[in-house]
Amino acid sequence: MSDHQSSADRRDVPEELERALAAEVSLGARMRHTAVGLAGGCGAALVGLLWATEPGPLPVRTQAAFAGLIAIGLAWAVFAGWVLTRRRPLYARDRVLGARLALAATAATGAAGTVLAALRASAAAALTTAFVGAAFAAAAGYALARAHSRRRALLRLHDAFRHEDP
Repeated sequence: MSDHQSSADRRDVPEELERALAAEVSLGARMRHTAVGLAGGCGAALVGLLWATEPGPLPVRTQAAFAGLIAIGLAWAVFAGWVLTRRRPLYARDRVLGARLALAATAATGAAGTVLAALRASAAAALTTAFVGAAFAAAAGYALARAHSRRRALLRLHDAFRHEDP
């Protein structure tokens, strides 16, 4: 079969959808998810090792902080594993899930930092911590809004392509 016939026989994918899906399954995207998974897993393991090797019992607040950091690291590792085991394009579902995870981790960290600063530092330190936490949460919220927008655009392209077929 010639190249002309094989290309005529296959369904033509709109160029925009093909480009978008190629970016989702590219080597660069997979390497970024691998790095996120390794960072999350290694961070959780490091905090777990620090906690396990403490010579004496830690204060409850420190144990809660360590547990929270381990949970966040493991969540990123599980997220990356989920993305990397998918064999087909996710239509930016991974971006939405990652942005939700970032927003949750940022909000929890900002709230915990603000409470700690309020309890142990000055009012100015508590306000500064709250402001920085809110700024990071706003950035994570913006990332979530963009991820939802990207997913909707990809799904619209996908639906348009499906309805185009005879």
